[in-house]
Amino acid sequence: MMHHILKSVSIIFHPLLMPIAGVIFYFTKSPRFLDEDVIWAKLISISILTLILPILMYFLLKILGLVKSINLETTKERIIPLFLNALVIFIVIRRILNPSQYIELYYFFVGILISTLACLILAFFKFKASIHMIAIAGVFMFFIALSIHFSININGTLALMCIITGATATSRLHLNAHTYQELIMGIIVGMFPQLILVTYWL
Repeated sequence: MMHHILKSVSIIFHPLLMPIAGVIFYFTKSPRFLDEDVIWAKLISISILTLILPILMYFLLKILGLVKSINLETTKERIIPLFLNALVIFIVIRRILNPSQYIELYYFFVGILISTLACLILAFFKFKASIHMIAIAGVFMFFIALSIHFSININGTLALMCIITGATATSRLHLNAHTYQELIMGIIVGMFPQLILVTYWL
């Protein structure tokens, strides 16, 4: 029973879902007036690029024999998907998010790009940082920064994020997907770019 619960945690809080989760949170909490049509346009375009497109690319890579499973169990398997994901995030930054209008989201995705490139570099050095923890930690730090930036009380959300972070880490350990060192490195790689970039918009 516990095994199925922890496995579900890894699926529900998959890294591919974290960027759009950050975008949705931003649009629901931003005190600025934003046209509803524009919001939906941004949500749909970002969802296509950061969720649907990576899934399609994964199936293509699997057909070509470049990856064996969606878990990307070896550092060698990670290199091409991480490189392609970095390109996708770069497109989002350049084409979807105008820094003069969505400066918070713009730097959120710049942070995601930096984290992705850092994870890619680590993969070249045969170190498998947890992508789950990179994604969770990055979104967690973004939520904290938004709460300060907009002066909103989201203590309940932050407490829930603590639980989700702990549950995800436990899940990855239980499934033997990562070591403690890989989880800790994932948290560092995910959180620090967001923390550093906060100085540009907070």
